[in-house]
Amino acid sequence: MAMFTPSPRGADNFACFHSHSQKASLSPPRTTPPLLFFNNKLHHSQLHSFPSLKFRVLCSIKEKENLKETDKVTNGVLTGLRVNDLDQSGSGPEESGSGKVGSDWDWPPWQNIPERYKLIGTTSLAFVICNMDKVNLSIAIIPMSHQFGWNSSVAGLVQSSFFWGYALSQLPGGWLAKIFGGRKVLEIGVLTWSLATALVPLLAGFMPGLILSRILVGIGEGVSPSAATDLIARTIPLEERSRAVGFVFGGLSVGSVAGLLLAPPIIQNIGWGSVFYIFGLLGLAWFLGFQFLKEGNASFTAEPISWSPSTSRTQTENSSLRELGGSLKEVPWKSFFQSQAVWAMTYTHFCGSWGHYTCLSWLPTYFSEELNLNLTEAAWVSILPPLASIFVTSIAAQVADQLIANGVETTTVRKICQSIAFLSPAICMTLSSLDLGLPPWEIVGLLTGGLALSSFALSGLYCTHQDISPEYASILLGITNTVGAVPGIVGVALTGYLLDSTHSWSISLFAPSIFFYLSGTLVWLVFASSKPQTFSETD
Repeated sequence: MAMFTPSPRGADNFACFHSHSQKASLSPPRTTPPLLFFNNKLHHSQLHSFPSLKFRVLCSIKEKENLKETDKVTNGVLTGLRVNDLDQSGSGPEESGSGKVGSDWDWPPWQNIPERYKLIGTTSLAFVICNMDKVNLSIAIIPMSHQFGWNSSVAGLVQSSFFWGYALSQLPGGWLAKIFGGRKVLEIGVLTWSLATALVPLLAGFMPGLILSRILVGIGEGVSPSAATDLIARTIPLEERSRAVGFVFGGLSVGSVAGLLLAPPIIQNIGWGSVFYIFGLLGLAWFLGFQFLKEGNASFTAEPISWSPSTSRTQTENSSLRELGGSLKEVPWKSFFQSQAVWAMTYTHFCGSWGHYTCLSWLPTYFSEELNLNLTEAAWVSILPPLASIFVTSIAAQVADQLIANGVETTTVRKICQSIAFLSPAICMTLSSLDLGLPPWEIVGLLTGGLALSSFALSGLYCTHQDISPEYASILLGITNTVGAVPGIVGVALTGYLLDSTHSWSISLFAPSIFFYLSGTLVWLVFASSKPQTFSETD
């Protein structure tokens, strides 16, 4: 049997040793010798044709991924063959008669998947768990309030505490991802919110501890979007980046649906505390699996380091800190807040978040208490808005792109989309709050339709940051998203307080949202603009 065993001679040179078994019958030599190419350097040897000739090539998984389809044995010529010194002795099991350039790693089946696909898949899964841990309290708050005797004000305070941490961690999350890398920040974020989620049942009887645990959940989840954005930018090529972003952040909608589906049966069969233990364990399992993924890939892709790891790490972090400080000084903060368009985006983001966060937190309770639906029914109908939003989002994006392609001014398109996103839920909430004698399922349909149409904002407000300044789009989004997290703190708690004071869902939940939707529409139509702005030149 013929065997090729690589032997390193310098950084890029390899010698190839050729041997064959005595059983192989020789055929007349070929007039043109085959050629072997190793790492772009030409090596050749006279080869003869053997009827039962078998080649064994040892290569790393990384090299297998990079091997192109054209690197095949054709007409007795081996071209583009890449061999490394993973196994210099040439020992190991053989792939006899397979005709493949293979390796000994056949299990697990996902072993040969490119690392970037593994990263995207696991990051998307992290976002699924993220929203599962966000929405679980909106279901569990109902039996928790009954057990501990909480009124609506206390329940609102507990639910809003998540957004305290979420708002505080938006900009720091981006800075940490820049310094340490999104991968490290993401795994620490998942670990933080998972441990904090599992602690909720233990701390439920101690209000300060319970609030602190939910703040930690918010902090862990707040750094995750920036971490995922950094991870995608570092690991995904440009031509795959849009699909990667859609796949990763699409996990949020899946997580909302999964959490609202799984929480009610778990609570009814095992108890409300079990939903926090189970969802927290899912995050811990993800964290451990992510460590295993990193260690598995490191054995194939890591290259020797000729310097001290601690020294290198310290130098890298110090350099990153200096670069971060310099980049922050160069940001034209003053120009941002002198722009009417930026103020319009900021207020509009605040208005949209008020309606979104208050409904996300209080709709299950509204469906249960006001429409007399049981816990399972309330959770099921709460799933309808995010499900419908997925469908509406795809339509809105196509409509907006088509209008722009047909020559409609970008600012006009953004104003149309954002107006639909705000006026639709305002009208539906108004109809739901009036005493029109509508049956419960018609009210559910109205709210579902209005909240689903609010997804037009993804083709309105959320595109404007990139429209006016691609260079500073991420910073502008960080500014508006920080302000947009405030309604999660104020609005959710205020809804509970108003509900205790007025005992009216129309006044406590719908009236404030309607006000902000209408005022946000007015500000957007008057001041919003998608015209590119060179902020650095106006500072």
